[in-house]
Amino acid sequence: MIYISDNIKFIRHAIAEAAFASGRGAGEVQLVAAAKTQPYSFIRAVIEAGVDAVGENRVQEMTSKHAEGAYEGAPLHFIGHLQSNKVSRVVGLCDLIESVGSLPLLEQIGRHATAKNITQNVLIEVNIGSEPQKTGILPGQASEIISAASQIKGVNVLGLMSIPPINDENENNCYYFEKMFQLFVDMSAKKYDNVSMSFLSMGMSDSYSEAIRAGANIVRVGSAIFGERTL
Repeated sequence: MIYISDNIKFIRHAIAEAAFASGRGAGEVQLVAAAKTQPYSFIRAVIEAGVDAVGENRVQEMTSKHAEGAYEGAPLHFIGHLQSNKVSRVVGLCDLIESVGSLPLLEQIGRHATAKNITQNVLIEVNIGSEPQKTGILPGQASEIISAASQIKGVNVLGLMSIPPINDENENNCYYFEKMFQLFVDMSAKKYDNVSMSFLSMGMSDSYSEAIRAGANIVRVGSAIFGERTL
């Protein structure tokens, strides 16, 4: 697993450079290892190498690995599309659900959390490119959704998450990252119960440096750590 450790060292260096460029320290940015399809041994390797959290996209895969103890020693984030019929399996299992893309889903999470007598930390997913095929609230809905979220028992909104439109131009990535950061700043200026705009999660293996320069403080990195997936 030496290459995983080396990859994380390289990414940490890039994170430090990008954070410095945005007027922050490297410790202000969390590195989440996106572990979709990765085996137990690889997850243990990234935790031992010091990632800040592990992120999973698939509920069944996550619950199976959790039962094996794969995530011990690191916070667990759910970063994939969460179907309503699987909410009960995720609430309370994850330290943070990053991909809450609708008010009904938020309400359902709140009901399950309340039934378990816990508070579930979440991020609101924003469809920053207004792409019809993607989940997430539209940027113009953010104030309304976050205001409603403040009244939902069992949830604690900690910030925003986004996956910008796929493109090959860094300039286009930067445009959407900057747009997300401005939305994050606007929502941070509003004061609601059970809402703290602490985290802005955006940027992946091919764009995390640009995202950090634009203001992200959580990045979700998979292939740059583990190599390209074969499944």
